[in-house]
Amino acid sequence: MYHRFDESKYPSTNIQMDVFKKQLDIITSEGIKFIHPKNFKKSLYENKEDRKILFTVDDGLLSFYENAWPILKERKIPFILFVNTREVGSFNYMNWDQILELHKSEYVEIGNHSHSHEYLVDKNSDFIKDDILTSIKIFKKKLGTNSDFFSYPFGEYSLEFKKIIKDLGFSYAFGQHSGVIDESKDLWELPRFPINEKYGEINRFNTLMKTLPFKYKSISPKDRYLLQANNPPKVIVEFYENIKNLKQINCFSNEGNRWRNSKIVFIKNNTLEIEIAEKFIGERGRINCSLKESNGFWRWLGVQYVVSEE
Repeated sequence: MYHRFDESKYPSTNIQMDVFKKQLDIITSEGIKFIHPKNFKKSLYENKEDRKILFTVDDGLLSFYENAWPILKERKIPFILFVNTREVGSFNYMNWDQILELHKSEYVEIGNHSHSHEYLVDKNSDFIKDDILTSIKIFKKKLGTNSDFFSYPFGEYSLEFKKIIKDLGFSYAFGQHSGVIDESKDLWELPRFPINEKYGEINRFNTLMKTLPFKYKSISPKDRYLLQANNPPKVIVEFYENIKNLKQINCFSNEGNRWRNSKIVFIKNNTLEIEIAEKFIGERGRINCSLKESNGFWRWLGVQYVVSEE
């Protein structure tokens, strides 16, 4: 997942173009295939051993259109551009003519990213639904159709928010928690690796190209919206039974506002509790778990909780 291109003023959402070009070259040299959004569902259930990437860009910023789009167009790389409709045509954002240009390309899917791009997860259900319905109405007016794909603003969602997205007819929804998609994942809680100046440098990017899915049956608490009364959460992950060397897993969290190794207790052979000792501080609580494979690859699981002020 990308946002800005060659906008060094915003390092947390930006990637420099020279680094971006190297990343694309790495993907090619590794023999990794780009997934066409129209073939996304098929890619989940067929040819699972193939290494595949779904390329996504959030927000529809002008720097994407000016700097990255010409390269993706030339290389015929398929991708999803997630657009929040309220900002279209405003300062530093693409306008509808530019979006329509991409929409006409056989390699591009224009995904829905809400209307306002506000912290919708903190809003009530009526506000969320009205906001998304507004974006759907504009999509249909400008593009003739709404997308099957939705990206949660800031990657934040709750059980109620997810239900609204499902009820409104979206087939897939993406967060910003890191991880690898496979057929066992909830289609309305799909992970993505955010790429920026810090988390997109070449050594880390090479590591990301060696990640594998971490298949799990359930994670609790199921609601990713965390009230202070339940902070820190009691996090339990039930994995599938056939994961080799599961007890060599390592988990880290940003509890207490600093990243640290988390204590792990196995309840069953395939079920573990991640003991979060301190409250999550700030807007997001994050947990990342990894398991090194013998072939140099890594299984990776990311969990993100939105921390309520209440």
